[in-house]
Amino acid sequence: MQDTSATDPATPAGGTAQGAARAEVQPPVKPVIAPGAAKRANASVIGMIIALALSIGTFLPIVLMNPSPKSDGYRPDVNVSAIAQNAAGVAGFTPLAPSAGDTFRPNYARWESGTGSGVATWEVGYITPKESFIGLVQTRQSNPTWLLQQVRNAPVTGTRNAGGRDWELRDSGKGDKSMVLVHRGTTVILTGPAQLDEFSALAAAVVKSLDSNPEATVSPSTAPSP
Repeated sequence: MQDTSATDPATPAGGTAQGAARAEVQPPVKPVIAPGAAKRANASVIGMIIALALSIGTFLPIVLMNPSPKSDGYRPDVNVSAIAQNAAGVAGFTPLAPSAGDTFRPNYARWESGTGSGVATWEVGYITPKESFIGLVQTRQSNPTWLLQQVRNAPVTGTRNAGGRDWELRDSGKGDKSMVLVHRGTTVILTGPAQLDEFSALAAAVVKSLDSNPEATVSPSTAPSP
């Protein structure tokens, strides 16, 4: 006689297998946003977009009317000769205005009365053809302490001929170097990080300007005329 009382071990009792299958295929419950809340959310997003568009519309014309500067940067218009003539009456010598060509661009020229150092100086800064820098300082009141300050305490490393004159070369090997010349009553110092060929070009122009000017003999005043 066949025993039908045994239950299939793969089938849970009471038909629960079919119930479990139906539970597995039921889709997840999605949260429902009330129409009013959805409308307010959409209104906030639209408002932000409108505000952003208005901001761009306000600032875009300003940006377009102010283009970016050119790659060569700002070049100040410094008339070295005119400023030198203004300082000549108080300097006691003719301040240098060397003609080094258009490739050496002056970015400042000034007379310093030497209130702090006790040494009055004529100073001109030059941007070199290779976009480096050389500063020119001229005085008739040089002293050893002041000179060391001007050359950043760099030691003498030799001489370099420029313009037919032997300049004293000072170089600490840490960036800036200097060329120093005492000629026709004044001391001229060129200092900066530029290469030596650029120093030589400017130094030659300095010697030419010195030779064309009267030798310094007049005692300087304390301050330039306005």
